[in-house]
Amino acid sequence: MNFINFGPNQNEIINEEKKPSEDIQEKKKKEFDDFAIIVLDGVIDDLTFTPNKTSAEDLKILNEQIYETLNSLAAKSNKHLLPGDKQKIAKLVIDEIIAFGPITSLLEDPSVTEVMVNGPDKIFVERFGKIEKSDKVFRNNQHVLHTIDKIVAPIGRRVDESSPMVDARLPDGSRVNIIIPPLAIKGPTITIRKFSADPYGLEDLITFGSLNMSMAKFLRACVRGRLNIIVSGGTGSGKTTLMNVISGFISHDERIVTIEDAAEMQLQQEHVVTLESRTANIEGKGKISIRDLVINSLRMRPDRIIVGEVRSGEALDMLQAMNTGHDGSITTVHANTPRDALSRLETMVLMSGMDLPTRAIREQVSSAIDLIIQISRFNDGTRKVTKITEVVGMENDTITLQDVFHFNQEGFDETNKVLGHYIPTGVVPTFMEKLRAHGENVQSAIFKSAE
Repeated sequence: MNFINFGPNQNEIINEEKKPSEDIQEKKKKEFDDFAIIVLDGVIDDLTFTPNKTSAEDLKILNEQIYETLNSLAAKSNKHLLPGDKQKIAKLVIDEIIAFGPITSLLEDPSVTEVMVNGPDKIFVERFGKIEKSDKVFRNNQHVLHTIDKIVAPIGRRVDESSPMVDARLPDGSRVNIIIPPLAIKGPTITIRKFSADPYGLEDLITFGSLNMSMAKFLRACVRGRLNIIVSGGTGSGKTTLMNVISGFISHDERIVTIEDAAEMQLQQEHVVTLESRTANIEGKGKISIRDLVINSLRMRPDRIIVGEVRSGEALDMLQAMNTGHDGSITTVHANTPRDALSRLETMVLMSGMDLPTRAIREQVSSAIDLIIQISRFNDGTRKVTKITEVVGMENDTITLQDVFHFNQEGFDETNKVLGHYIPTGVVPTFMEKLRAHGENVQSAIFKSAE
């Protein structure tokens, strides 16, 4: 095994303004961390095999070797360790050898939904929609880079100065974005969107207050009635989660093709084909884009096409698919309002290289898209569907929209939690006949405004 040298600890300089008790505490912590590194190096030097973290036998052997090395080194240095200290060191060593170092415990924490490493000593997490700084730290940039290598090596990727950015996936499906110097000025940066082993369902979203029962029933009818739907929202607003939930309404006898940059969709249906784009290799060859996959999916006899996110020229191919018999398709787009979502689609169609007049693009959009679901992340960390909007058609050169439901914010409570309620606008969508043709009968009462 190779000796891992993380270099000197970046936190060795003690602030002169600290209290003596804080100095003693930090000194003890540094001694503990330094001893843990010595144990780690000793275990690595003596390892004669590469442990498989899914093998109970390998973990047992590794654990025995850690305690043997730990006890030996403690005796040599005349260091007295409590059982709890030994367990903590053993966990640190195991995390470094078979997992992802300091962020392992964060990835194992079910309350953490996102992990953000902004440098060796700046690790942030998202819990319950709120971002907070973690007490976990890497020793230095080299330590972060070592963890990055452990993330990308198993999937045949590399990160270096010639290729300083990469998207990857952890074994559990969590999505990872990595960017290193010279592009990341303050050190290697890792962003991990955790994969939920137990995906949220419709009842969860209602419980969280992301929508109400009337909206849920309406969306279920829209999906089963094969409307083409866009889920619109900002970064981290919950677009993929919402798309996962509404995709669950698709019948189990339909063939679904999902297309994503990094596979995050967790559809429960059996007849699902999952496609994932691919970046170019070291020689700059072999790139397969989302657009390539959308075009190819049309030859796969799909009943539904679900694109994780449109962000470029594939928007044109998606619209054409929606307009040529692939009803019931769903995608997401980064936008802050339904109107912005349509503007983004226009821009992305132009990125396809097709020289189309603006009116022609808008006609494509208005005839392809039936419904836009706008979801937003609020200051208190909650995610809410703020609008469900019908795309009605064209009026002169403008696409006409009408809101069916919207969230009416009424302020904040004493804990700064957003207050408000969902209300129907009183507008009955024009596509009701299409829903009825697919056997979906929506009670007109849910559209009646309480005002």
